[in-house]
Amino acid sequence: MATESLAELRDWLFLLLLCLTLLAEVLELAAAAIAMETGEGDEGIVCPSVCRCDEGFVYCNDRGLSIIPPLPLTAAILYLQSNRLTNAGLPPSLERSSSIRVIYLYANQLDEFPIHLPPSLRELHLQDNNIRTLPRSALAKLPLLERLHLDDNSISTVSIQERAFSGTPRLRLLFLSRNHLSSIPAGLPASLEELRLDDNRISTIPTHAFRGLSSLRRLVLDGNLLANTRIADDTFSRLSNLTELSLVRNALQSPPVNLPSAHLMRLHLQDNGMTHIPRGALDGMRRLQRLDLSGNNLTSLPRGLLKDTESLEMLLLRGNPWYCGCNLRWLHAWLHSRGAAVTVRGLTCQGPEAVRGQILRDLTSLMEQCQPVASIPHGSTTTTSLLVPTQGSLFTLRSKLPGLVIPLPPGEGGQVSGEALELTVKPLSSDSVLVSWLCPEPAPSFRLSWLRLGSSAALGSITETLVPGERRQYLLTQLTPRSHYLICLLPLRQEPSFGEALISSGGEGSNKEGQDSELTALPLAGIIGGATALVSLLLIFGIFCWYGQRAGYMSGDSGSYSRGRSGKHYDDYVESGTKKDTSILEIRAPPAGFQMTAMAHQPLQPKLEDVTYIHTIFPSSSSSSQGGIPDIDYAYT
Repeated sequence: MATESLAELRDWLFLLLLCLTLLAEVLELAAAAIAMETGEGDEGIVCPSVCRCDEGFVYCNDRGLSIIPPLPLTAAILYLQSNRLTNAGLPPSLERSSSIRVIYLYANQLDEFPIHLPPSLRELHLQDNNIRTLPRSALAKLPLLERLHLDDNSISTVSIQERAFSGTPRLRLLFLSRNHLSSIPAGLPASLEELRLDDNRISTIPTHAFRGLSSLRRLVLDGNLLANTRIADDTFSRLSNLTELSLVRNALQSPPVNLPSAHLMRLHLQDNGMTHIPRGALDGMRRLQRLDLSGNNLTSLPRGLLKDTESLEMLLLRGNPWYCGCNLRWLHAWLHSRGAAVTVRGLTCQGPEAVRGQILRDLTSLMEQCQPVASIPHGSTTTTSLLVPTQGSLFTLRSKLPGLVIPLPPGEGGQVSGEALELTVKPLSSDSVLVSWLCPEPAPSFRLSWLRLGSSAALGSITETLVPGERRQYLLTQLTPRSHYLICLLPLRQEPSFGEALISSGGEGSNKEGQDSELTALPLAGIIGGATALVSLLLIFGIFCWYGQRAGYMSGDSGSYSRGRSGKHYDDYVESGTKKDTSILEIRAPPAGFQMTAMAHQPLQPKLEDVTYIHTIFPSSSSSSQGGIPDIDYAYT
């Protein structure tokens, strides 16, 4: 009996001990949770079992977490990327931490900017989420923030709250690449040193876009919709301390004007389709070390472009159709003078055919055949301001003797006066002139044509362009040396009048009066020849239509045709085994165009003839009105 009582007492004691052990475990877990909630507790909290800790580094990345586990109070850098964290997965206790400096939260499922972040944070990575807004209240809780990464989100310009960055006075780096921005965000902090806005939808940069950002050193605007006409003239001039500017993959025809030159060291302009570089585009850039012009449509570079770039170390010119004539003799000399101090890549000749595929640096023997450039006539103006007008798509140099001497026409300044238009031609260099004009009556646009004469007045190469009515000057570059040019300007209005000037570069003993008469007859001969050709084409087309209509009537009388089998007539559709479609398409000519009306449900009347009516369609008078005036050129020979 006593033995049974002792066994029962032992069982009860074992059960009591088990209950006490479980109670101790529960109390310990509760104490840890309370410590995390209140911010109190021992610094010796163990690392979460799902994470790995190394002193102040806590690695919880790629764990599939939907909520952040309790963290050691000594944690300084948290790796939480590539999880399934949402905004609800960030506990409020995180906001009361004073030791965390860096948090990696990229590649999660955040749809708004986190609000429970420690105020001691210096660097925050939130890229590759779905954040749509930037509230001022959330950023105001991070007064010590210096680096903010928001790449690959869904932030738009209107979703950035006004003065959103006013609470981050120490912010030095801001990445907003691959978002939905349509303009430069307003209210950026003055402390900003690096700004990335690449691969957005920015198309316009106003004057005040970068106001107050005097500390900005690196600006990246790649992959946007920027064009020269939508960038204010003094946009970049305000960035006096800028050292790197990247405008890759935009729609620029030339570098933006007034680039900051004092401290600029790297300039990236590749993949824009640029056709020319103004001569003064790089003036004052004495610290420039890297220039990238790859992937454009450049055939030549103006003389003196690199005169101030004594610090240049890397010049990238790949993917351009370089024409290695005497127009690049100066660049050849510059390359040899710099020697190994500068690395040039991609300066491979695409023309002329004799030097295709060769490197410009290796064309020493050919460049020595070029004569020195003739001096500019006295009294000509060659200041940088004359290079502001946009140049057109011109033909390239084809002569080995680039000495262009332009005698001015009679009269002061080479002016050719008329009743309605005054045209002025000023030589700028051996291969470029500036054409300016005065028009007493306003015109919506001008047609500017320049003709390089051949061996006779009826042969040559002509280039035309439409110039907006508000323009009063145009820059012609890459003209063929020692050639004759005829420049014509025609105001496009109801009563057109035009001015023209003839530029000559030699040809002693020529009869100018006979040449002028030939050139005067040239437009009339062209008009008569074109009219004759048009009448001939119309006559041939009329004969062809009459013959086709008559043949249709003759074949319609028989109702069928013979394939060489005597005594039998076969129908096309019956013989091919298909069902004949009796639908008829009638072409009508309404005022705005034409339409096609199906008549499949109307029975065909048994006729012995099939007649096809061809109606000539003329566009309405409203559609022929001129819309915008394109500022592009087209050339023909």
